[in-house]
Amino acid sequence: MLTLAEGAGRAIKQEGRAKYPHECCGAALGRFEGGGRTAEVAFSIENSHPEDGRRRRFAITSEDYLRADAEARRLGLEVVGFYHSHPDHPARPSEFDLRQALPGYAYLILAVAEGEPGELTAWGLADDRSEFIEEGITWR
Repeated sequence: MLTLAEGAGRAIKQEGRAKYPHECCGAALGRFEGGGRTAEVAFSIENSHPEDGRRRRFAITSEDYLRADAEARRLGLEVVGFYHSHPDHPARPSEFDLRQALPGYAYLILAVAEGEPGELTAWGLADDRSEFIEEGITWR
């Protein structure tokens, strides 16, 4: 289960709307607590995937990850996950998402239909990296 601060969820939805029809992406900053994750802050990252593919793909560079990690440390937090949007597609992970995922993190996916944010889901990677497991979101 992922606990998500209302402000972080609102920021992800606003970014999904603003970046439509392209995928938005970023890091979830928070804490690993009691076997779960709490995300306090949505740290926006510019989608570095080539322009012609941003509607269906996102990329986060190692430099972007280091910037997110530095911001998390500045706030006394950690990078606990990543988020991205699926323009005009369900908030379910794709095979591409699975190939890019790393164990231990939460993965939030926002469905954006015709520019309007919809369902926001959270996923964790199975230990054997074969699939995502839906985690559910607790709001606070």
